[in-house]
Amino acid sequence: MSDHPLSSLQGEQADLLRQASQALARQDARGALALIDRADAMGPTHNGALNRSLALRLLGDFAGSLAQVDRALSMQPYDFIALLAKGALLEKLGKPKAAVASYRNALKIAPTRDRCPPALLAQIDYASDLVQQHAEALRDHMKAEVEAVAADLDPYTRERFDEGLEIYAGLKPAPKQEPILLNYPRLPAIPFYDRALFPWLETLEAGTDMIRAELEALIAFEFDRFAPYINYPPEAPVNQWGALNHSHDWSALFLWKDGQKQEEVCARCPGTTALLESLPMADQPGFAPTVTFSALQPHTHIPPHTGSANIRLLCHLPLILPGPARFRVGNTTREWKMGQAWVFDDTIEHEAWNDADALRVILILDVWNPFLAEGEKAMITAMMQAQRRFMAE
Repeated sequence: MSDHPLSSLQGEQADLLRQASQALARQDARGALALIDRADAMGPTHNGALNRSLALRLLGDFAGSLAQVDRALSMQPYDFIALLAKGALLEKLGKPKAAVASYRNALKIAPTRDRCPPALLAQIDYASDLVQQHAEALRDHMKAEVEAVAADLDPYTRERFDEGLEIYAGLKPAPKQEPILLNYPRLPAIPFYDRALFPWLETLEAGTDMIRAELEALIAFEFDRFAPYINYPPEAPVNQWGALNHSHDWSALFLWKDGQKQEEVCARCPGTTALLESLPMADQPGFAPTVTFSALQPHTHIPPHTGSANIRLLCHLPLILPGPARFRVGNTTREWKMGQAWVFDDTIEHEAWNDADALRVILILDVWNPFLAEGEKAMITAMMQAQRRFMAE
């Protein structure tokens, strides 16, 4: 039985394109074009357009080569190699900014590095460097332009503007909330919140010396009460927590945990407890507040992670700072300073470093997101308690 005529035609076309690829490997561009012409007479193909583009590029016809790459992309818009080739051709044609746009699109769909041969990795790295250089140049240009119309912004607003400019330039991603438990709608993704929203911060900061004195007594006589902050069971995937799982490099002593007051610990730091109870901490029986002394050993890094729910924010008060210690939330990195607290959204990716040669300790406590209505807080708490009961049945 003879082959179906269409199958025979497709086989002949594929064979012609294979021969064209072999001719291109020999740098025989004109021989390849003759073969591609015969294949195209049977109908346009993605591979035919790419082969023709390469042949024209070998002959120095970069405009024609680009037209063929665009023809191939019209058939398969998510062709990584074609997008890389388009970027290179746009560079050849003296259009570097258009080339960057093509390279950026290619990098979005690039295969993992372990799947790329060295030659392709070199092209990817080149494209990445060019995209980065373009973004930095755009940032510098925009900064120079806006300074001519710069207003007298307060530090918080100026920090936000500068971050927005770098996001617009393509140097940084926009911060996003990624809560593990609850992503409540219509709450803003703000890495560090404006202090003006939390007038009680000054009261907390004023108690720094007293809290530190009670903490130091605990460390001196009962440091064994501090337990590893990360404590996954053997069967659980540890992901980024491998180095800190069951490790005292990051340890904690809880004053409240998931809404439950730790009476014995609180009794040992009565001044701290009284001060905390005077503050508007998040109050969700079974969930919040959680208040802890968080201890990080010298030269220890807490890897990037996110918290449980955007209805609550975290407040940090540094208590023991023996040297430089950094904290990043989203695109913003700050250093802790004694006597200065801050409030941040822990559902935005964050990480911490103790760069000093001695122990660093901060106080961490839950507070409500200020953009929630009072009645809404009770409804959210009831909702979360109902979900927990349902899951326990």
